[in-house]
Amino acid sequence: MLMLMLTVWTCLMNSACTTDQLNNPDVGKLSNNVIIEWNEIAYQAFGGESYQHSLMASRINAMTHLAMHDALNAIFPRYEKYAFTGYNASANPIAAAASAAHTVLFVEIPDKAAFLDSALLQSLSTIPDNEEKEMGIALGKAAGQAILDARANDGSAGDPIGPVPPSETGGVYQPVPPFDFLFAPFWKEVKPFGLNKKDQFRVPSYPSLDSEAYVEAYNEVKEIGKRDSPSRTADQTAYAYFWYEFSEAGWNRVARLVATSKKMDLLETARLFALVDMGMADAYIAGWDSKFYHNFWRPYTAIRNAHIDENEQTEADLLWEAEMPTPPVQDYPSTHSALGSAAASILAAIVGEHTTFTMRSPTALPGQEERSFSGFIEAAQENADSRVTAGIHFRFACEAGLDLGDHVGNWIVNNHLKPL
Repeated sequence: MLMLMLTVWTCLMNSACTTDQLNNPDVGKLSNNVIIEWNEIAYQAFGGESYQHSLMASRINAMTHLAMHDALNAIFPRYEKYAFTGYNASANPIAAAASAAHTVLFVEIPDKAAFLDSALLQSLSTIPDNEEKEMGIALGKAAGQAILDARANDGSAGDPIGPVPPSETGGVYQPVPPFDFLFAPFWKEVKPFGLNKKDQFRVPSYPSLDSEAYVEAYNEVKEIGKRDSPSRTADQTAYAYFWYEFSEAGWNRVARLVATSKKMDLLETARLFALVDMGMADAYIAGWDSKFYHNFWRPYTAIRNAHIDENEQTEADLLWEAEMPTPPVQDYPSTHSALGSAAASILAAIVGEHTTFTMRSPTALPGQEERSFSGFIEAAQENADSRVTAGIHFRFACEAGLDLGDHVGNWIVNNHLKPL
C-alpha cells in the first residue's frame, strides 16, 4: 500500500503518469500545469504585452485549447468532443496535451517555431521515454491537426488594415486619430466556433441621435471620459487603465487564476479554457458583425462633430480628447465588454459566480497593478464601465456588449463540450 501511494504521489507531482497509474480513483487529481503553461506560452508567442492582432489571438487561443481538450478527452472520455474523434486510452496525457498545443501554434505562428519547439521539449522532458509517451505525442498531433483542418479557410486570412468610407452624416463611423483605418473588417465573416451563425445574437439598434438616451450617454462620456477629467474619480481612472489591455489576454489570466485556486484537474482545466476561449472568439466574431451592421461613430467623432447630429442638446467640443486611445473600429457594441461578459458567464456557469479572485494587469497605473473581485459578473461590469471612463465608448455600447457576451457565453457552455 505504501509503495502504491508513493507511485501515485510521484505520478501526480511530475505529471508523467503511465496508463496503469492513471486507471485509479486519483486520476482526477492529475496536475493541470500543462494547460496553464501552454496558455502562457501562446500569450508569449503572440508577442506578450506588445501583441496587436487581438482577433487572431482569440482565434488561436480557442484552437489551441480545443486541441488540448480533444486530445485529453480521447484518453479519458468525459465530455463531448469538438473536432477530433480518435481514442487511445494508453497515451500519456501530458505528452498529448503539449503536442496538441504545439501542433496548432507551430502552424499558426510559424515565426515563433524555435520558441515553440523549445517549449515542447521542456514539457516532454518531464515524461519518461516509453511507448505511452510516443502514443501521447502522436495523439496530440492528430488532435491539433483536426482543429487546424476544421479551421482551414475560416475567413481569418486577410489584411487587417481596411479603408474607412468618408461621411459627413451624423452617427456614421469615422476614423479617430492617430488611426486612419478600420481594423480587420473581414472578421465579421469569420466562421464562428460555437454559434450557429455570426448574427445569431446581433444587437438591436443604438438610441437615435435625437433621443434622451443618446443625450444622456453623450454628456456622460464627454464629461467623465475626457482627458484629465476632474469629474472622474481616482478609482475610475485606475480601472480605465487596468482593463485597457486586450480582453482575451486579461480573461485568460482570470481563467488561470480560477483553475489554480479551484484545484481543477487536468481535463476540467482543459475544458474550462476551451469553453472560455471559444466564447471570447465568438464574441469577437458576433461583435464585429454587429459593429459593421450598425457602423456607429465613436465619442471622439460625436463630440467634435455634434453640429451634424441635429440635436440641439448636444454641445460640440472641437478640442475634446479621450483619456485613452480609441481602437480603430466602430463603437457599437463594445466587444471589449462582450468578451468580458462571455468569459464571465462561462466561468460562473462552471465554477460558480461567487468566486473571489485578485488579478494583475500590465496596463495598470504604477502602484495599482492589482484589483480584487467577489465574482466574475462584477469584474465584467467594471471591465465594461472602464470603456466609458476611458472615453472610448458610449454607455449604451457597453451595455449592448454585456448583453451580447452573456448570450454568447451561455450558448457556448450550454451547447458544447457537455459532460457525457
